[in-house]
Amino acid sequence: MNAHHEEPFDAMDGARVIPIRPGSTAPRPAAADQAGASGASGRPPSDERNPVERAVASGLSFLHRRLTGAYEVDEFGFDPELNASVLLPLARALYDHWFRVELEGLENVPAEGGALLVANHSGTVPLDGIMLSVATHDHLDRPLRLLGADLVYQVPVLAHLARKAGHTLACPADAARLLAKGELVGVFPEGFKGIGKPYGDRYKLQRFGRGGFVETALRAEVPIIPCAVVGAEEIYPKIADLKPLARLLGLPYFPITPTFPLLGAAGLVPLPSKWLIRFGEPMSLADHGPEAADDPMTVFNLTDHVREVVQQMVYDTLLRRGRPFL
Repeated sequence: MNAHHEEPFDAMDGARVIPIRPGSTAPRPAAADQAGASGASGRPPSDERNPVERAVASGLSFLHRRLTGAYEVDEFGFDPELNASVLLPLARALYDHWFRVELEGLENVPAEGGALLVANHSGTVPLDGIMLSVATHDHLDRPLRLLGADLVYQVPVLAHLARKAGHTLACPADAARLLAKGELVGVFPEGFKGIGKPYGDRYKLQRFGRGGFVETALRAEVPIIPCAVVGAEEIYPKIADLKPLARLLGLPYFPITPTFPLLGAAGLVPLPSKWLIRFGEPMSLADHGPEAADDPMTVFNLTDHVREVVQQMVYDTLLRRGRPFL
């Protein structure tokens, strides 16, 4: 993770900016909102209204809270209610029905406390981070606070949504603050080198940067959770790269796939590959101590070791997954 100046952040749409308990999901509505959701008749939330009526009442209550600013965000802009009610359900349709994601090793992710999830990165478009977020939210009841590249936060709408989903810049300061709060933080050390690699190099991990994630884990004294994501490589098979167009648009690459740009907007639909995500055993760095973060050789060796562990997990998981589209 390269160091960056922390970007100024807006006033969060008028919402109350207060700390959120690590691992929490959506905040509980205020009593007044609950009463409003039950209707003028004063019926309790467990009344016998049909599902459509309950959904409408819930939706109106949600809109009321958004319009009045009666919802909570943390110092990074994380909006648990919006994330759980709007952003994740959209991603969950892909997760459950398109990619048919299966998980292994959930017991290896701590139920609470700071931890750094380190995964391989692939897919041409970073849907792997979104699928990981669904997995930790739905199966571990923990929001995954992903560290993203500068480019994500230079696109106005995308930057706003990323903040609302709980993510932030891939810089040591933000990562340290999240880990100190006991959050589960996710990082993809390959960066654009991993996500933009050609299809011929699928499932071959690229260089893990300069080891900034190891320095962060050492200083925060948290374990590293290695993670293998298999399935993302097949969603947009990159067969070529229009480098001149990428430079013109300020992008790290402009991919050519079997369906894009040949099929236009239809080519943006990901192929329905079968996904398998595996969480490995925690890698404790306690034997080294936080002072080891200042030793370049120790950081280099640990970075290389984590990369080897993730690479072997990817190979093993790939064999377990089997055929990509069955």
